[in-house]
Amino acid sequence: MTTYVLLPGAASDSRHWKLVVPLLRGHGHDVITPDLPCADDSAGFDEYADVVVDAVRGYSDLVLVAQSMAGFTAPIVATRVPVRRIVLLNAMVPLAGETGDQWWRTSGSSAAMRANDVREGRDPDREFDPVEVFLHDIPESLRDESLEQSGTPFEKPWSLDGWPDVPTSAVASAGDRLFPIEFQRELLRTRLGIEPVEIAGGHLAALANPEGLVRALVDIGS
Repeated sequence: MTTYVLLPGAASDSRHWKLVVPLLRGHGHDVITPDLPCADDSAGFDEYADVVVDAVRGYSDLVLVAQSMAGFTAPIVATRVPVRRIVLLNAMVPLAGETGDQWWRTSGSSAAMRANDVREGRDPDREFDPVEVFLHDIPESLRDESLEQSGTPFEKPWSLDGWPDVPTSAVASAGDRLFPIEFQRELLRTRLGIEPVEIAGGHLAALANPEGLVRALVDIGS
């Protein structure tokens, strides 16, 4: 039995996984959904990892699933406790010493989003609209109120010297407007030498396509 540890992205918590948890448990797996200290200005990615390490104590056969910003946290966790696999989900992939704020530029993310907006007919200079970027394919009844997100994690350099020696896979959403699919393919290929499993949906696949996401996670984790 696999223990899936589901890590939310920025300004989010365990509610993000509300459709995924029962599906994974229906496959006979354990699921842990730690709430990270996203509103705490004293907490960076190392402190986020502390919370995850505490949450998984006593569990084994861990598969870390990292949504978006949690791509900075999951590899730190994997250096502290035995982890069978990391699964990145529409995730940021950092380099040694890179801050979250630097990542948007050094990864090419901002330029890729802009190019994708132009390609799909959206004004790239418009005011940022979280509904248009994150929630466009999610029913209103499933949209949870965003939490406060401290900027501290984005300001501190990532503390690892490189990606840990842990098997790593990725799931990428074909309709992601924040991290367009072409960008994700190149990022994963360049920084980790892997190709993603591609599924339908936007950036928040756990709410937009939970069944497709769980199928991918079970296949990867088996």
